[in-house]
Amino acid sequence: MSRIGLKFAELRSRNEKGLVTFITAGDPDLLATEKLIGILEHAGADIIELGVPFSDPMADGPTIQRSSQRALLAGTTLPAILECVKRARLTSRIPILLMGYYNPVFTYGLERFAVDAAAAGIDALLLVDLPPEESGELRGFLQRSGIDLISLLTPTSDDRRIDLASRQGSGFLYYVSVTGVTGARQEVSGSVAGAVAGIRERTDLPVAVGFGISTPRQAAQMAAVADGVVVGSALVALFEQYQGDELGEKVAVLVKSLKDAVRHVS
Repeated sequence: MSRIGLKFAELRSRNEKGLVTFITAGDPDLLATEKLIGILEHAGADIIELGVPFSDPMADGPTIQRSSQRALLAGTTLPAILECVKRARLTSRIPILLMGYYNPVFTYGLERFAVDAAAAGIDALLLVDLPPEESGELRGFLQRSGIDLISLLTPTSDDRRIDLASRQGSGFLYYVSVTGVTGARQEVSGSVAGAVAGIRERTDLPVAVGFGISTPRQAAQMAAVADGVVVGSALVALFEQYQGDELGEKVAVLVKSLKDAVRHVS
């Protein structure tokens, strides 16, 4: 079982819901990212998503787009991100997944990426623009390296798509709670509960809900129907307001409040 699978099993054994936190790797630089991995872990995050910056982030809202631009301007590359995670692994055991787009991984080389990512300590990969029907070659390399390939589901996913994502994905299923791009919202869709219930009837994989979750109250609402919640834009927004030690402190406070909200939601 992968480190992500073990984490969700551990959470279930404690009747606890998971918190997945997203930050963009390299914003403001990779030394800060390395430090923030430890801060996120100690503040209560269960899994960390590191966004791989990309020049055309079509699924991301303006907050994460600006974060990606800052990271690219700082010279962040996929090989450098793997080196950053390798350094962080000297002190951290938290599950880490890379989230991004297919082009950087394709350019790196699929098999080479799988080998190097495993050596760096990456546990999973989520590519928002790689549909399950076209993921076979990469999935094979990742499986041989012990890396989960996370599948995305959306409000428009039908039963056939849910079954396909469940068969071909691993680790957990990521349910996008709203249509459109990422970004914090005042309210999250009230239809999520029914959609997640339908997914859970068709899979044994944990289901985490993301997109649009920005407050502890929203996180608790989603944790009540899912195995975990994903928070990204609300965290990334802090990078536009703070820097250095103050940034770390603000990130820790928000993550702790989010984890407290989702820890034991019935």
